[in-house]
Amino acid sequence: MAYLIPVVIILALIYNSIKVLMEYERGVIFFLGKFQQVKGPGVIIVIPVLQRMMRVNLQTITMDVPTQDVITRDNVSVKVNAVIFFRVVDPQRAMLAVQDYLYSTSQIAQTTLRSVLGQSQLDELLSKREEINVELQRIIDQQTEPWGVKVSVVEVKNVDLPQEMLRAIAKQAEAERERRAKVIHAQGEFEASQKLSEAAAILSNPTALQLRYLQTLVEVGAEKNSTIIFPVPIDIISALLQAKKP
Repeated sequence: MAYLIPVVIILALIYNSIKVLMEYERGVIFFLGKFQQVKGPGVIIVIPVLQRMMRVNLQTITMDVPTQDVITRDNVSVKVNAVIFFRVVDPQRAMLAVQDYLYSTSQIAQTTLRSVLGQSQLDELLSKREEINVELQRIIDQQTEPWGVKVSVVEVKNVDLPQEMLRAIAKQAEAERERRAKVIHAQGEFEASQKLSEAAAILSNPTALQLRYLQTLVEVGAEKNSTIIFPVPIDIISALLQAKKP
């Protein structure tokens, strides 16, 4: 019985010293408080009391950036939120260079979101979303690089506008549609007038005018009307009248 207690203690120490790290995990080992090395994945041995291991996940992390109140360069107040994708590429720096890389990355993302969008006008925020996303990713990645964190993607998700701004945008869109409709109508009238002018020039030829008269007779006859009006050129009537004069 006296030997049982030491055996239990030894087994407990062995159990606590064996650590299993997944393929996407790394263990940052500290020896008496000083950084020693990075281990993993697989089975590693950690000496109790003397060594301490901190697990670091290398998988890509998806983090929602909370909604931020932003005033654009043209003094429009909007609410914007985003999503950020990042991962740890250097476990040593992630543990040593910053106290909490998750919290710090979130704070950098929030401040950068307000700063970049505050330098943009509302039209740019709505129409140049891809360019803004690239700029956000570049700036945030520069800030987190010393921590061993790589930011791969930043996407602005929603841009909530005030109701009065939504109404103004709707009126602007309606006015733009009316302008385009008027331009198209005017263009159609212009093209129609050009065609009529060309037709008038062609019909000024007597032969062409006679052919048009014959076409008109065919169209009238197709309607099965009881009365048919036969158009006679004025020059023929004038010739007949002159012939009757003594």
